[in-house]
Amino acid sequence: MRKFSLTTAAAICMFAATTPSCSGPDKRVNPFMESYDTPFNIPPFDKITYDDYMPAIKEGIAQRNKEIEAIVSNPETPDFNNTILAMEKSGNLLSRVMLVFSSLDETDSSPEMVKISEEAYPLYSQNNDEIMMNDSLFQRVKYVYDHREEMGLKPYEQRAVEESYKQFVRNGALLSEADKEALKKCNTELTDLYLQFNKNLLDDTNAFELVVDDESQLSGIPASNIAMAAEEAKTRGKEGKWVFTLHAPSRLPLLQYADNRELRQKMYEGYTTLASKGEHNNQPIINKILKVRAQKAKLLGYPDYGSYMTANVMAKTVENAENLLMNIWTPAIARVKEEVAEMQALSNKEGNDFKIAPWDYYYYAEKVRKDKYNLDENEVREYFALDNVRKGIFTMAERLYGVTFTELPDAPKYNPEVKVYEVKDTAGNHVAVFMTDYFPRASKRQGAWMSEFQGAFEDADGTSQRPIVYNVGNFSKPTGDTPALLTLDEVETMFHEFGHGLHGMLTRAKLRSQAGTNVDRDFVELPSQIHEHWALEPELLKEYAFNYKTGEVIPDSLIAKLNAASTHNQGFTTTELVGAALLDLQYGKLNPTDDIDVEAFERSVVEKLAMPSEVTFRYRSPYFRHIFGSDGYASGYYTYLWAEVLDSDGFELFKEKGIFDPETAKSFKENVLEAGGSADPMELYVKFRGHEPEVGALLRNRGLAN
Repeated sequence: MRKFSLTTAAAICMFAATTPSCSGPDKRVNPFMESYDTPFNIPPFDKITYDDYMPAIKEGIAQRNKEIEAIVSNPETPDFNNTILAMEKSGNLLSRVMLVFSSLDETDSSPEMVKISEEAYPLYSQNNDEIMMNDSLFQRVKYVYDHREEMGLKPYEQRAVEESYKQFVRNGALLSEADKEALKKCNTELTDLYLQFNKNLLDDTNAFELVVDDESQLSGIPASNIAMAAEEAKTRGKEGKWVFTLHAPSRLPLLQYADNRELRQKMYEGYTTLASKGEHNNQPIINKILKVRAQKAKLLGYPDYGSYMTANVMAKTVENAENLLMNIWTPAIARVKEEVAEMQALSNKEGNDFKIAPWDYYYYAEKVRKDKYNLDENEVREYFALDNVRKGIFTMAERLYGVTFTELPDAPKYNPEVKVYEVKDTAGNHVAVFMTDYFPRASKRQGAWMSEFQGAFEDADGTSQRPIVYNVGNFSKPTGDTPALLTLDEVETMFHEFGHGLHGMLTRAKLRSQAGTNVDRDFVELPSQIHEHWALEPELLKEYAFNYKTGEVIPDSLIAKLNAASTHNQGFTTTELVGAALLDLQYGKLNPTDDIDVEAFERSVVEKLAMPSEVTFRYRSPYFRHIFGSDGYASGYYTYLWAEVLDSDGFELFKEKGIFDPETAKSFKENVLEAGGSADPMELYVKFRGHEPEVGALLRNRGLAN
């Protein structure tokens, strides 16, 4: 695995605030400090060293501060251009380096990156605080906000003014100086705590290994996963054995197929106790986060942190989010009872005398699927080689939105496993750069996500910038002569993250702050989740699902089985997801002054919900990175379900008109993908769909209602 170029042969110096390069025999220039001499402005990853980050971040902060000072000292009456737009254009260098650093910190981490992060993120957070609490700057923003109706602003400009004002207020602009200092302290503490939470999680994930030295214990596990475990053992100096890890491509097949019940239990317990004890215990970190968040909410005038986080999105209140979730919860747990009964009956038929436990769920759900629908996922996987699925997402995008993807094999990349593509429209115009990074490695955090190395904008003077977007996954790796064969869940995940990617790539919003995925948190999952629906549509399957051995297109008989089984196990899937979302919201209601018992709190939520004993939360608290690894989804994990109401309702229009209907696709592209955050999300949705969504569409999609 190749890391950044880390040569120290060149003389590298710490940059003064105004010095873009350093002298010395090599006269090396920090690559962040000059224009990238690369195709489409892709970061020159091979030229970036660890020593480049902090000087560029510090210089970026210095430049940003000067740009903000220029706005504040401008003698002209505040208006959209000299205040709101000027703020949008500030901090380009800082943004450029932080986009690269934060990406590689998650995809190619190392002890060096961890050390840099401990300095970089607090500095970045503190600089944001200084700007958001700059009273002179806020007064200019407030003047524009107060006079916005008189300025002849375009609708997207007026929305930008309103959002900017709201952002300042939510970040402490109206507080006293003493309270501003207290809020800054809270933000710095949270930044440090998130770093520690994520470090503990990554370290504990990498520390776990389930070693098997008896081949008979591997009965039932697919050969490709056994081969992957053998390779992992060899990598860890345990050649001749098999090592399973907590990464999904290793963990889930064992839970789903291993006949050895003890092995399944060890894996399940290893995962569900992740980062909950020992040197990597995240429970003390969670307590500290909860206390600081409660203090922050109180400073900003909210009764609790959940109220603070939901006030700024479509849901508006914790109660509205809970009401949505409970409408889904009741039919979901009812379906779990049916699923468990089917699994118990099958287990009893096999002569077992045990009650179905959580570590049996994946295993017996797969057995029931095979028995009930004659569907074997190992057979299905043969049609979903990763390169075929990649062709599927590209074909979907071309047929819906008229864009093509051409690989750029010589483009800069941060890891050899990355692939880079140029995206063009039907006229051959450049639209975006798209990168993929799909396989797990020890330096990469778990999960799948989308982000960008460069955002988009279109200024009135004709200046514009197109985005550089990337998708990251942790999918099943190739082994020997066998290509990477994806599970159905991995196929849907690839379509999901590509949907986020399309949101970023196709944006035509004018402003940086409104481009791509810069939308309300409970709207951002609409583009990702709606594109999951195409993954198993017969019309598209025929264009990308080919058997990797024979080249045969997926047969109609197998497609029929897939459709028949499409809602199989949705009780379990929905319950673990809704349960985690409800747990998150309960944390948001807390205002603790003393430590809580995290495990006891989880149990209290389980009891209150009457959660089936065979199911646990999708993420237990110590590894619930969405809500404790950053502010990103705190009191907001429900947004996946909120957006699913939208995507299920929206896809019903495609099913009615045709899944590649040009008019429907054009409407979705213009009103959702291109519009970004330039208008109220519900307004954009109604423009596309013709009406507001209703929860029945989600229940129908999951097979929980007729």
